Amino acid sequence: MRIGVDVMGGDHAPGEILKGCFAALDRLGPDDRLVLAGDREVIEDALNERGDRDPRIETVATTQVIEMAAPPVESVRQNPDSSIAVLARMAGPKDRQIDGWLSAGNTGACVTASQFQMKRLPGVHRPGIAVTVPTFAGPIVLIDVGANIEPKPHHLAQYGVMGRVFSQKVLGVENPRVALMNVGGEEQKGTAEMKRARDLLRSSPGTRFIGYVEGRGVFNGEADVVITDGVVGNVMLKLAEGLSAGIFKAIAAEVMEIDPSLALRLEPVVRSIYAKHDYHEYGGAPLLGVNGYCLISHGSSVARTITNAILRTRQFAESGLNEAIVTALEEMEEVPA
Repeated sequence: MRIGVDVMGGDHAPGEILKGCFAALDRLGPDDRLVLAGDREVIEDALNERGDRDPRIETVATTQVIEMAAPPVESVRQNPDSSIAVLARMAGPKDRQIDGWLSAGNTGACVTASQFQMKRLPGVHRPGIAVTVPTFAGPIVLIDVGANIEPKPHHLAQYGVMGRVFSQKVLGVENPRVALMNVGGEEQKGTAEMKRARDLLRSSPGTRFIGYVEGRGVFNGEADVVITDGVVGNVMLKLAEGLSAGIFKAIAAEVMEIDPSLALRLEPVVRSIYAKHDYHEYGGAPLLGVNGYCLISHGSSVARTITNAILRTRQFAESGLNEAIVTALEEMEEVPA
């Protein structure tokens, strides 16, 4: 298995990215390879500092970098030798030099480069980013969280099918409950487009569609797959991240003020709970619907995030996820793109 890693992408690149890659070697097999793309001098310096030149590490020198805030389409077109563009090209069906790739860099650029170079899977109208969200009832799939901000009804319906397959193949949920995010659970609520998406999902073979779900129902475990547009999904994800971090800090501060000794006794419990709801543990989110495997990591990824992202990308690439998505979409009602 050959996994490409964008060394130049992320708030803590390249240092934390390279540390994560080196740590992942202990958990990869002897036949696995890490293909590190980025500034040759930066990568070589890190390898020399490490000392042990593991034969499982390969490098691809790139000369351009796409900044985190750069406009996606223009930046990909103007920077064909960036690590993001090069890895997407290497993972595309034309070359297929790597089995999958990951980046903590510009999300829009990752989506754009993947669509340009890897193309879409047969039958897919718009790819979507599927993030695994830890909830009090266990992990669920939220799709989309940023790839498509103005989805049409059939895009949302396809997200439901792709999310269902992801939940089955990766999270091991046998018969996932699929729900559409809405302002209420009643049938009459929502826009005309949401109602059309609901009807398409309801008629989708093999999909256990349970109707609408409200935001508060997501963390109560009311569904295994939650569908929404890229704006709502992204806002919801970042709101949850900020809220959970704030709650843990507030609890720690209150307990420390009341009884410092109690805080020390509770520390293992708090750490355990936090780990279960920590996005670093999941590594990143796959871009579902492209003809290959691309994992998009959080911009603030640290070494641990990247290590987990590498292992996740490997898992996706060997899961047969894309083949299952194509088969599932073939059974859907055909809707013009």
